[in-house]
Amino acid sequence: MQDAIIVPLIYVLAFVAVMLLVQALGGILFWSRDRTRSVNRRLDMLESGMDQKDVYETLVRKPISPKMANQFANDLIERFARVYHQSGMAMPMGRFVLTVGASAFLLWMVALSALRSAGQDIGINLFVSLIASCTFVGVIAWLLVTRRRNARLKLLEEQIPLALDVVNRALRAGHPVVSAVQLAAAEMGDPIGSEFGLIVDETTYGFQFKDALTNFARRTGSRDAHFFAVSVGIQSETGGNLAEILAGLASVVRSRMTLLKRVRALSSEGRTSALILSVLPLLMISFMALTKPNFYTSKFADPIFWPVVGGVCVVYFIGWYMIHKIINFKY
Repeated sequence: MQDAIIVPLIYVLAFVAVMLLVQALGGILFWSRDRTRSVNRRLDMLESGMDQKDVYETLVRKPISPKMANQFANDLIERFARVYHQSGMAMPMGRFVLTVGASAFLLWMVALSALRSAGQDIGINLFVSLIASCTFVGVIAWLLVTRRRNARLKLLEEQIPLALDVVNRALRAGHPVVSAVQLAAAEMGDPIGSEFGLIVDETTYGFQFKDALTNFARRTGSRDAHFFAVSVGIQSETGGNLAEILAGLASVVRSRMTLLKRVRALSSEGRTSALILSVLPLLMISFMALTKPNFYTSKFADPIFWPVVGGVCVVYFIGWYMIHKIINFKY
């Protein structure tokens, strides 16, 4: 009787997971094609007939308000939402989380089918394979988001000096600062083009210009954007020639980018080793727990098993922390 209820439920959940996964993959495919065709996403939305307010609400997603009792969980959710938004992915975060969950569920179904075909006892292996599938898919999804975020941030910081030069020339030609930023938003491609356009939109909706720049820095997570916001904020309070300030800032950002590329070139081997040493153990353990969960479950009754697992986890996190400190340079 119990199997008659569980088996159809599993089939229904598998069907829903497949539909979500296919829809997500199709969205990613079409988004990649649209990305190669379009240069400035904000301008494309405006040209398609969308209202300026709708474009702003689409590009600037509202932060998730804490809804859980545990503050640590709220901090993790807020951090993931911030990193996901900074990655520039067009797919809504809720749909992305559903896609990751559907992928983990499908992988879990495949693992259970393989265990049944091999004649192995399900039992505790059911939960071990579930944890392994969630860990495996979660690590890959986190790598995808962080890789996209780092690539977008790198491109943004490479475009900031060029955008500052455009703003500087417009200011010297007599344009107001907001009009100069709007000119840079129209001339530059993404991501800086859309981000500068959002600055103009916020000033249109009543924000002060320095507050719009502060939101721009928080939204992108770029240190150079913070330098830009602080420079304009100080100039608005103390006065001075904004064109000269932006020219000096563009020179500093270019020098900083040169140093950053040199540091990345010298530390590329260490960063690659750190990535492999951090991710490979999680993927290998998850893969073993998916394919041969008996390798772990058969040792659960051993009294020394769990202390060894705890010691390995402690050593792993200590090593991860040390590697993180070694490869992250302050410049």
